[in-house]
Amino acid sequence: MATEDRVEVETRRHQMFPVLDAADIARITRFGSVRHYAADTCLFTAGEPGPGMFVVLKGVVAITQRDGLGNITPIAEQGPGQFLAEVGQLSGRVALVDGHAMNEVETLLVPPDQLRALIIAEADLGERLVRALILRRVALIEAGASGPVLIGPPDSADVRRLQNFLSRNGHPYHVVDATQDADAAAMLEQYAEAQLLVVCPNCSVLINPSEDALARCLGMIDSDEHTELFDVVVVGAGPAGLATAVYAASEGLRVIVLDCRSYGGQAGASARIENYLGFPTGISGGALAGRAYVQAQKFGAEMLIPAKVVSMDCSQANSSGELSVTLADGRKLRSRTVVIASGARYRRPSVPRLADFEGRGIWFWASALEAKLCSQQEIGLVGGGNSAGQAAVFLSQHAAKVNILVRAPSLAASMSRYLIDRIEAAPNIELHPYTELQGLHGEPERGLEGATWRNHRSGAEYHCAARNIFLFVGAEPETTWLEGCGVAVDAHGFVLTGSAASGGFPARQSAALESSVPGVFAVGDVRSGSVKRVGGAIGEGAAAVALIHQHLAGRTSVA
Repeated sequence: MATEDRVEVETRRHQMFPVLDAADIARITRFGSVRHYAADTCLFTAGEPGPGMFVVLKGVVAITQRDGLGNITPIAEQGPGQFLAEVGQLSGRVALVDGHAMNEVETLLVPPDQLRALIIAEADLGERLVRALILRRVALIEAGASGPVLIGPPDSADVRRLQNFLSRNGHPYHVVDATQDADAAAMLEQYAEAQLLVVCPNCSVLINPSEDALARCLGMIDSDEHTELFDVVVVGAGPAGLATAVYAASEGLRVIVLDCRSYGGQAGASARIENYLGFPTGISGGALAGRAYVQAQKFGAEMLIPAKVVSMDCSQANSSGELSVTLADGRKLRSRTVVIASGARYRRPSVPRLADFEGRGIWFWASALEAKLCSQQEIGLVGGGNSAGQAAVFLSQHAAKVNILVRAPSLAASMSRYLIDRIEAAPNIELHPYTELQGLHGEPERGLEGATWRNHRSGAEYHCAARNIFLFVGAEPETTWLEGCGVAVDAHGFVLTGSAASGGFPARQSAALESSVPGVFAVGDVRSGSVKRVGGAIGEGAAAVALIHQHLAGRTSVA
């Protein structure tokens, strides 16, 4: 290893496992309580809710990774002045590692709510703590030795589906190839109908699980009733929703964020965003969203992910000012305002047999998982927006050739100039203007084996042996949960705001980002007229908070 690399590794490890001095510990003391543990006592267990952050005062604690198959990997031994926690303890999520006292141990336990208070009250110390918490989660993900074990063929659609779900939620996992591992194959044989087994850290075994079932097994889903009245319910954890959560929570509002899948939205799958202010070398969508997700929790925003909203009740919006949303599991959350940040999904073009190959060669995002499948292959990518451009540039680093199909004569009207320049400079990217995807070839059980596209000007057709096609075509708003609530939408289903809003309360002038229903705001891609850019979404999310304050102040003065 080169000297520079060694220095970088040592610096990162020092940041990951810093030693607190007596002054630091004294500052932490008022936020925690002293706890004693006998030798061989378990302080926390993977798969069970973590009690918070432990600061070791005396003794030594061994930290180990453990998966559901019983494999144990040592991580570190922490002694006096070191602390035990990772980023999940900001919100009291389940522990991802085990901690055992190697001898008699005395600690200072700081529960999650007090940990957040500490980080805000002690800014410089809080910065060191948060950096360490984030780096520890990153290290757990990179190590792939903790979290659930996915047992099955690594190239199967179901394995990739769960990998994507866990990756997008920043949760560690690892895959065991049942075709190469005799023990894994033996486990699959015990379950005749199983194509995929998942072993959770608590040793529970799931057969062909859905994302929701896996999330429940991992303790990711909050099952509390949440009967309290929130100031803000944010529906959608993309850039716009996370921005709202960060600014609203930092200003003392009680905030809860809901998303049916993961944080980050479509932007979370972007390989690199280079035109976002403050990141001259670019940043991945996942990294940007991950930082915002931690930041929102730092200020006290509650996160319910995954949690699907199925409806909203606006019947009391004009009288008591109370709104409520209903989740798929039947729970209702009450709030004084609701921010619609549910975004938009890529449209599915009317190509025969498209549904047969979704997850088996047809993709609506381009992460590192999909990029590996494209190694030295010719692939197709449909779409001319910035997301399509970012995906094309990223995939061109792995694929032999990337064919971009657009119906328009060029990319100039829909894509940022820097991406167009990069695409034009890439020797293995070819743009096909006036071109549409026509047909897909292969059998679903084997996956996509080829595609046909057609130039609608010349009529020429091209048959390509592409085993992977990426679709970034238009957008459809995620607004079905608003039906029956009186929220006005445009002809395409996007939420109208400001002067354009009308419908349920026509006599009232809506604020700039407010919908036709008082106290209901819309930000980001779901809003009619939004610019469909990450920077714009974040700006709208931040701006909505000022309008929320105005609305709440108006309700208070009326009361």
